[in-house]
Amino acid sequence: MAMALAAENSAPAGIVNPRGLAVSTRFRTNPADNVTGYKSFEAGSFRFRRNEYFVEIETPTGGHTVPADAFLRALMRDVAWGFFYGTVNFDQVFGTTNYYGEVDMFLGATNEAYTSAGREFIERFKSSDLMNIFKQIISDWTNEGYDPFAAPMETGMPWGVKNGDNDRAVQRQRVTARRMVGLPGDTPVRTDQNGFPMNRMFPDVPQDQPDVYPEPGFENEVSAFNLFGYLSRSDVTWNPSVCSVVKDSLFCPTSEEYILPVEHGNDRCEWFILLSDELVWNIKDGSTGRPKAVVRQKAGDVACMPADIRHQGFSPKRSMLLVWENGSPKVPDLIREGKAPNQAVEF
Repeated sequence: MAMALAAENSAPAGIVNPRGLAVSTRFRTNPADNVTGYKSFEAGSFRFRRNEYFVEIETPTGGHTVPADAFLRALMRDVAWGFFYGTVNFDQVFGTTNYYGEVDMFLGATNEAYTSAGREFIERFKSSDLMNIFKQIISDWTNEGYDPFAAPMETGMPWGVKNGDNDRAVQRQRVTARRMVGLPGDTPVRTDQNGFPMNRMFPDVPQDQPDVYPEPGFENEVSAFNLFGYLSRSDVTWNPSVCSVVKDSLFCPTSEEYILPVEHGNDRCEWFILLSDELVWNIKDGSTGRPKAVVRQKAGDVACMPADIRHQGFSPKRSMLLVWENGSPKVPDLIREGKAPNQAVEF
């Protein structure tokens, strides 16, 4: 098959490298194009260029074209999530797989047509190195006024030649509470005063906060906050942020509108609890991309995504979703070794 394969596994001890790929260290940022004004970038044998409408990805086994807006929205999530859990498919052809310290970047590796023809291409990188070039790309290719983190009706247009930047938007930090939002010294509750006005889609969400009366000496241990109010003030979409932590149990609520910009390929089970409105999920096989199911969630519905699928969500109205993650680093290995199931529940 057409892969960037290595003779020896160069991954440090403890980092899984199922394909035995060498770690590529070649990166390059090229000068801005005289016509479009955009820089082009190289990571290993991958080359990335954009023009007024499209992003072009080139590899030794072929090229791929993605609309600029779709690519930027997907890239923004991959950057903000730190490559996330498992595989982030930008579309049905291009994406990354996280091995937690190292990352495989691929063209066609999760597409049955590519793999059956032996046309997939995969290279491996240190996570920090690939993240650096991705951050350069998202900064250079995002024009003034365009926010790849926001819903389409809340942002400008991504098209055209290079026109300024929006680093304030693309450099947002993902919320990662250490214990829980609102605890002293932890991530603060969102308010008008700290830059989080209510979203246009949630004018009816109450903003009052619960009253908490901890026993003396437990002021830093007992707290509560209005989760619906917190989510009504989210300035981004499709960005699950850690709002409470109990050992490896992570509650990651998020607000959703329009389309999840990626097809997320799990390496562990994910629980989805829909708190408001409606979501439709297209479910595909994680390895081949074959359609498997369509899940329609309404407020109050609970769904569990297995560890061997990929999913993409569609939200016609801004909705609130609670994503429940098991953050244990042991889970992917247990599933890979057959010591843990791909699904969380058997009926």
